Amino acid sequence: MHAITIPEPGGPEALLWEEVPDPEPGEGQVLIDVEASAVNRADLLQRQGFYDPPPGASPYPGLECAGRIAALGSGVSGWAVGDEVCALLSGGGYAEKVAVPAGQVLPVPAGLDVRQAAALPEATATVWSNVFMIAHLRPGETLLVHGGSSGIGTMAIQLAKAVGAKVAVTAGTGQKLDHCAELGADILINYREQDFVEEIKRATDGAGADVILDIMGAKYLERNVKALAVNGRLAIIGLQGGVKGELNIGLLLGKRAAISATTLRARPLEEKTAIVAAVREHVWPLVAAGHVRPVVDREVPMSDAAQAHRVLEESGHIGKVVLVKP
Repeated sequence: MHAITIPEPGGPEALLWEEVPDPEPGEGQVLIDVEASAVNRADLLQRQGFYDPPPGASPYPGLECAGRIAALGSGVSGWAVGDEVCALLSGGGYAEKVAVPAGQVLPVPAGLDVRQAAALPEATATVWSNVFMIAHLRPGETLLVHGGSSGIGTMAIQLAKAVGAKVAVTAGTGQKLDHCAELGADILINYREQDFVEEIKRATDGAGADVILDIMGAKYLERNVKALAVNGRLAIIGLQGGVKGELNIGLLLGKRAAISATTLRARPLEEKTAIVAAVREHVWPLVAAGHVRPVVDREVPMSDAAQAHRVLEESGHIGKVVLVKP
């Protein structure tokens, strides 16, 4: 098969489309003929040499894919060769084939084609596990999403609205905020021109956000805590703004607030399986009903993954960039 390899860390030009050995499905795994994958910030970090795959994972980038099952490993039930599926991966999505544990596989939702489905696994699993399974967003509460126009952000808006929450977003341009509004965002904050702490307080009559989904890390830590409501929950899923920040524990105590920080890629198989099962139970019906949809900025041939990485680095995209089989 062909796959995107990274012989040496570097810029987008470090990504090479090369012939590599075919994977074989192990016990409890399925082999997927990949039709499409999608690009995530973690892929950029891996390309730069900062985010190695967990032990035993494919060395090729790509944390999600969609396609058709080509073969079943021993002990797999509930799937058949030819099934159209998408999957959450620990690596290997930028390839023509990938082997993945059966517990991380999902059917392509009704109403979507295979390429659209490739944009779902990572975003739905990240948002559902952090915003709902950990932070327990409830109807009537306010969710603040940083990077509202990203793949994660566009999914978070839709899922929060689907369960009856109010949604605030930050983004850097009016165009991006307009797209967030089209998806249902109620409070639109241009982080280049406005202070999100002041704006979220103003929009909630001084209460603040009940849940904050944060991709920035250190840069936003102090202001995120200030923006939390009493009993608020801050869920950190990214470090685009650095890894070390100062925390006012007194303010956190006074608000009886909580901070969680998670990654998805390195979680044990049983945790990923539980998350994927929860996504299938709670999110897939919303997708099938048309209440939630993947937002795809563009499709790029997988062999030109370097161009897709440039698009993400320029941050002009809205939603997901999908890589399709050449």
